[in-house]
Amino acid sequence: MELEPLYTIKVTCHYCEHEFKTSRVRPSFKKSIQTDTDFCSYYKTENPDYYVVRICPACGFASTENSTERLNDAQRKRFAEQVSSRWVERDFSGHREWETALESYKLALLVAQTIGEKERIVAGLLHHIAWLYRYKGDKVQEQRFLKYCLESYIKVYELEGVGANNAKLLYLIGELNRRIGDFNQAIKWFSRVINDKKIIDAAMIRASREQWSVLREQMMAQKMEMPAEMNSI
Repeated sequence: MELEPLYTIKVTCHYCEHEFKTSRVRPSFKKSIQTDTDFCSYYKTENPDYYVVRICPACGFASTENSTERLNDAQRKRFAEQVSSRWVERDFSGHREWETALESYKLALLVAQTIGEKERIVAGLLHHIAWLYRYKGDKVQEQRFLKYCLESYIKVYELEGVGANNAKLLYLIGELNRRIGDFNQAIKWFSRVINDKKIIDAAMIRASREQWSVLREQMMAQKMEMPAEMNSI
């Protein structure tokens, strides 16, 4: 018997404590066939990213595995007023098409912004929405959400600073700047990953060097003036 890519888990809603089912992709089906330089992955069958958001059918609370599990009174009040009171009961379990995946992420983003979720969660949701538009080839919306996502990642950096674990964050800020065409900012952030002695993440240092070379070629192709830093690495 052939194994189905999807399986079901039970989740308890953080807001109303209703138990509901949500689908996941089996680990054996999670092998990507291609990954972009900002970690957007492509899959032959079901895309695991389509199933990251769990949505309570009863109240509409949308979250991920990394979301806040306990809501304080102020968060509960804001969610009740702005989301739950307008929610029409519906079920997001089972197979998700692109449209359903997009809807799930936009709902999760609305919930995260409503309850004041951690900035890292907000940034991740924005990044996934940009990827969804990339899958469809919608450049305008992809660029729009990459810019929102970039702003959010910079807020994360401002809150957390440079640490040994933040090399991926700095690399992503550089790469998203490159993707939206802000090359001078991209140089600045890649340079931090490459030159900061506190950063010891070899994979991110290597990735930053690779994208530095890509950036250099893009700037030369566009006959842009090279800043001095471009010659230092």
